[in-house]
Amino acid sequence: MFSKIPTAWLQLRYQKVRLIVALSGVIFAVVIIFMQLGIRDALFDSAVRLHKGLEGDCFLISPRSTSLIAMETFSERRLDQVLAFAEVDFVAPIYLDFAQWKNPETRNYWRNLYVIGFDLRYRIFNLPGVNENIEALKIPDTVLFDRNSRSEFGPIVSDFKQKKTVTTEVNSRGNNRKIDVVGLFELGTSFGSDGNLMVSHVNFLRIFSNRQKGFIDVGLIKLKPGTDIQIFIKQVENYLPPDVKVLSKQQFIQFEKNYWQSSTAIGFIFNLGVGLGLIVGMVVVYQILYTNVSEHLPEYATLKAMGYQHKYLLSMVLQQGLFIGILGYIPGFLISILQYEITKKATLLPVEMTFNRAIFVILATIIMCFISGATAVGKLKSADPADIF
Repeated sequence: MFSKIPTAWLQLRYQKVRLIVALSGVIFAVVIIFMQLGIRDALFDSAVRLHKGLEGDCFLISPRSTSLIAMETFSERRLDQVLAFAEVDFVAPIYLDFAQWKNPETRNYWRNLYVIGFDLRYRIFNLPGVNENIEALKIPDTVLFDRNSRSEFGPIVSDFKQKKTVTTEVNSRGNNRKIDVVGLFELGTSFGSDGNLMVSHVNFLRIFSNRQKGFIDVGLIKLKPGTDIQIFIKQVENYLPPDVKVLSKQQFIQFEKNYWQSSTAIGFIFNLGVGLGLIVGMVVVYQILYTNVSEHLPEYATLKAMGYQHKYLLSMVLQQGLFIGILGYIPGFLISILQYEITKKATLLPVEMTFNRAIFVILATIIMCFISGATAVGKLKSADPADIF
């Protein structure tokens, strides 16, 4: 097979304009696929960063909750009831809601900002900047600001680094509350939130004064070392009423991913984009290879008359498809890395090139070109050399 590689390459080089068109089609398809997969995965990664940053083994949520941005409250008594199990080390309530943030520079309210409230007695986050500022959060009306929030919230990070006092207001359903930024932490934006605040549960209830006390959004359960999590979950499910759902940390993460993948159109749109990229590349490569086969039909017919099998002719065309796929993938890969960096800076989403994605795309590109080549050479299978000449 390798002895025929120069022949296949020469056929491609013979029509340079046609080769450039084929490579352009593959490059376009590769970039589209990389961008769709990159943004899709960034969506999932950003959506579960808070979940991964929680130092809990199991979690209680309302069965009516659909995602972290659409949580339904449940009674904190359910979380207290879990303390009846000897396997439990401690439990901690978590409060989640959106509030409007007033830009301290422009004095205008911007879009909603995600507020996370928790009991300061427990170290339940492994996010940078949270545990270091626990004492500061004990002061009334103090918050931690997410340094990775969008810039439209104002120059909070730069002002804080310059030791300027950052004071502003947040609004929750008509309730304005003056707050002071006493520290920075790192979480990052997502498709559901452009910025985040971390507060004590006491300050959370001050900001959201309309929230009914005794009702929480997530209940964190920390188990003692050596506890079988799945057995514990079954015991709690049998013990508690069905007005709460018990999830392991991995199930909690998957719960969020399932929402964005199947309960919204976003996952479908990105997967559709990948499919359309493959179709575009396949059509372009097919047209080039089909034209090339048609123009060299007498030569292929001669080879058939000489006794060469169809699989030999197929291998020659597939080699051309392989060359086109690899040569188109390389610049498409490099362009995608550049696009990832641009997208990351523009959206603050964790758009990163991964080894598994790079391998998947190059295999998909080669398969795409092979399908195009196999389809383009299909007419040779039924071609009769006598009819061609």
